[in-house]
Amino acid sequence: MSRQRAEVGDSPGSLADLGPRGDRPGHLTLVPTPIGNLDDITLRALKVLKQVDWIAAEDTRRARILLSAFDIDRPVFSHHAHNEHHDVPRLLERMLRGERGALITDAGMPGISDPGFLLMRARRAGIGVDVLPGASAVTTALLLSGFPPEPFLFSGYVPATSGRRETFLREVAQEERTVVVFETPHRLRACLEVAQAACPDRPIAICREMTKLHEEITVGVAAELLAGLPETVEGAIALVFAPRDRHGEWTR
Repeated sequence: MSRQRAEVGDSPGSLADLGPRGDRPGHLTLVPTPIGNLDDITLRALKVLKQVDWIAAEDTRRARILLSAFDIDRPVFSHHAHNEHHDVPRLLERMLRGERGALITDAGMPGISDPGFLLMRARRAGIGVDVLPGASAVTTALLLSGFPPEPFLFSGYVPATSGRRETFLREVAQEERTVVVFETPHRLRACLEVAQAACPDRPIAICREMTKLHEEITVGVAAELLAGLPETVEGAIALVFAPRDRHGEWTR
């Protein structure tokens, strides 16, 4: 079976395939954005962001930094975890009138521990939906850790409250696959303290400021990581928990 090279815009439901405005309901594109280095934006993402009628962004200030860097001048408005339930009907109405919108978050793929899932269900209203490939903190951390990447489990953010955090990490401790989670810098110490009790022998990789100038990957068991943890931690963080090997030991 021969395979032909697909050009940008040739995929079903892409902006180039929509035809004149008003032919059918509008369109939504989920556009991943760089997790740190702006050069990681894709050519297709730039093309879409320049063509849409509007851009819904998790943080309009951060969105404008990205858009300004690539000379993109499109209407931008907020769409975040605190307003998406109320905002989705309004956006659906606009797209049903034929408008074409893009959804971006602060970094990475919309809908992955970020707003996007609710709006993506616009397909149920007959609106075309595209998801572009692009930067992902999940897979970047998975590979930077040096642990076996297959199979792996992504479990989102570690909960903020102490009780839920302990329950969450004790469940992670029982998981034998490689596990990727997100954590905030000001909660990292508390997270590692629980991990030290829940899985003291399990290697963990702290992946901090990935793709940025001061990217840092530190690997060790929780006690070692705590001993070397600075008083103040900054930057975006992903934690990767090592899997068990075929002998039942934690991979090192």
